Amino acid sequence: MSNISSEIQELLDLIEKKEKMVAMLAPSFPVDFDFPEIIGMLKRLGFKYVAEVTRGAIETNSQFLDLIKKNPDKRYITNPCPNIVRTIKSSYPDLAQYLTPIDSPMSATAKIVAKKWPKHKKVFIGPCIAKKLEAKEDWPDLDILVLTYIELKQIFELKNILAGEEDEKSDFDIKGTGTRLYPISGGLAQSSCLNEKLSDPEMDVVSGPKIVLKFLEEWPGKTDLKALDILSCDGGCINGPGVCSKAPLPERRQKVIAYWNKK
Repeated sequence: MSNISSEIQELLDLIEKKEKMVAMLAPSFPVDFDFPEIIGMLKRLGFKYVAEVTRGAIETNSQFLDLIKKNPDKRYITNPCPNIVRTIKSSYPDLAQYLTPIDSPMSATAKIVAKKWPKHKKVFIGPCIAKKLEAKEDWPDLDILVLTYIELKQIFELKNILAGEEDEKSDFDIKGTGTRLYPISGGLAQSSCLNEKLSDPEMDVVSGPKIVLKFLEEWPGKTDLKALDILSCDGGCINGPGVCSKAPLPERRQKVIAYWNKK
């Protein structure tokens, strides 16, 4: 197969060497993969364990709510979206002071995995290309390999990994149920019950390039706004550039909601 990325080649090399690996699957995975089959497929590919990144999102929420509690007068722009972080640092450097200085769901999950299974290679699989930069630039010490869903499907094709009956009994080795709506715009606010901590004028949810840029430009003047749950892609991570699905956004949303309802 042509167009093999360096990340695909790195994972293929790890598989060939039979290295111990943990897959960290982003919350948007139901858009492209069926549960529980995807878990069994990853393990047959060569992963020893599979962690649900929603578990790390629980830590992100906890850290965020702790910030608000300790600093009630401060204002915050959430940091789970690496594209937002980079947009702010490059184009709106004056706003960098408002970025939440906490773990993203990816980094929080990686820390949990590192503690539970030391000496295992951590591989994040998600919808976002910018996560590759986050791993290399923001969390180099965590040594995370990042692949998109598109790249994972390429690897499945290369290795002839297809869903089978045995995969239907699979489950996550680390899971987090309450944060499974995270990849939908407003998922952080919803799962952290932010509306119980802040009033409507004090919080807002935005996604999509045009709206995001407008909000960032207006942020300094929105002094009543204490917390902004912000994602770069329109509709959230379910619309990331590393997603395979061409289905309409409402259909992608419904797949994530259906999986969330299984809890």
